[in-house]
Amino acid sequence: MNIMNYTIILRPAAWLVVLGLLSGCGDFLSESPDNRATLDSQEKLAELLVTAYPETNYAMFCEAMSDNVEDNPAAPQDPRNADPYFWRDGTSTAQDTPEDYWNGCYKAIAAANHALEYINNSGTPELFAPQKGEALVARAYAHFMLVTLFAKTYNPNTAGADPGIPYVTDPEEQSFKNYERKTVEYVYSMIEQDLTEGLPLIDDKAYMKGESSTGVVKYHFTQMAAHTFASRFYLFKRDYAKVLEHCNAAIPSGEIRGYLRPWNTTYKSYSATELLIHYTKATETANILLCETLSDWTRTFSAQRYATGALRYQEIFNENPAGGEFAYSVFYRSFNVYFVNKFREHFVQVGLNANTGYVYTIMPLFTAEEVLFNRAEAYAMQKNLGTAVQELDIWASTRIVDYSARNQMAPEWIADYYYGYATSNQDAVVKAILAFRRVEFLHEGMRWFDILRHNLPVKHNTYQGEVLELKPNDPRRVLQLPREAVTTGGLPPNAR
Repeated sequence: MNIMNYTIILRPAAWLVVLGLLSGCGDFLSESPDNRATLDSQEKLAELLVTAYPETNYAMFCEAMSDNVEDNPAAPQDPRNADPYFWRDGTSTAQDTPEDYWNGCYKAIAAANHALEYINNSGTPELFAPQKGEALVARAYAHFMLVTLFAKTYNPNTAGADPGIPYVTDPEEQSFKNYERKTVEYVYSMIEQDLTEGLPLIDDKAYMKGESSTGVVKYHFTQMAAHTFASRFYLFKRDYAKVLEHCNAAIPSGEIRGYLRPWNTTYKSYSATELLIHYTKATETANILLCETLSDWTRTFSAQRYATGALRYQEIFNENPAGGEFAYSVFYRSFNVYFVNKFREHFVQVGLNANTGYVYTIMPLFTAEEVLFNRAEAYAMQKNLGTAVQELDIWASTRIVDYSARNQMAPEWIADYYYGYATSNQDAVVKAILAFRRVEFLHEGMRWFDILRHNLPVKHNTYQGEVLELKPNDPRRVLQLPREAVTTGGLPPNAR
């Protein structure tokens, strides 16, 4: 069966021809073997691995499903935005939809698997250790994102029975092949196996070639990026000792301040245009892993009906246990949408003299801020509240206007802030972490992952006054599998 839709989006890249090879699509199968791309060098293998990262974007539908958005009727209507807002199983297969992201992940997995096949059959696999490490970690990442979005959130008590997603380890060389979902527990064990094997093999020096290598590195799994991914994986798995281990390997606690975005100094002075240029720059220290996605999110995130309106903006930015004023530069559009100008568009013309082309959005997949928050949450879950709050204080010192030593937080202070809303000091500190994460990652889709991990309820309003609620055990929290995977491929759909 097909687990993905094999429509290939053409893009100008040195390794364009490989996309046909990866997909197992009809176009590839109909070509003469002499015209197909051949892996015969480290350089070509490295170029192939550029496509081992999902070049699709989850931010649009994740933001719309979350509690970051509300109904702004004056803004344009888009089914890619409306369907997830109402937690409907969408019918669109366009870019920035769940089906598009599913397909992008499996295309990335196919690239990783072809690279691993070549390495294993090369006769000298030891020569390709860094590439093998990157392929294994990239494969683990794509599967992790799929199981997080299209299966129930990991729960050690139920993961052995909850349906997972196909974990694909063989190259796609035929149009129809049988796969099975197995369980969330199985998928997690495979992710951990690939991550554990691949991470030590990654060598940052393998990317350091040529004058532009500094920028190139941020688009690959370096040691720092792989450890950051591992910290997210173990946060979902609730192995907090492992979270701390990988956070400290990514960025030691004593060094983290120097990696954070300077919102209350340098960033505060940026214009809207300067901000979008710098936020996803490869030279920005806070960016650990970037990805170029075929997505118009850069154009639509501040111009959709179900977006961050006035009420949500106030709710998000007014929840501030650190006190004081956030230094984020928030902009406003006439149809009542508030936004932080984060995303930089990369427009690729279809030809030298063409007026049409493809819109790409550069997305930060992992940042230094996530390292800090993952470490703080792990400390909090271990009831080491003082250390957790110390991490938050480091973050606040770069986010609050005129922040100084007298503003430094303490668990008791945070407990007082959430008095009547938190069940314990620990609960209060976790609430503070989630509130700060919500501010930090606005428009990036990350709030949805926090909602899943902590089983938070979500309420959406309509302009007509209707209130819709997604409760903790609502099956719609799990995205439905793509129609083709169910009807043609035979994968059992998620419950509704």
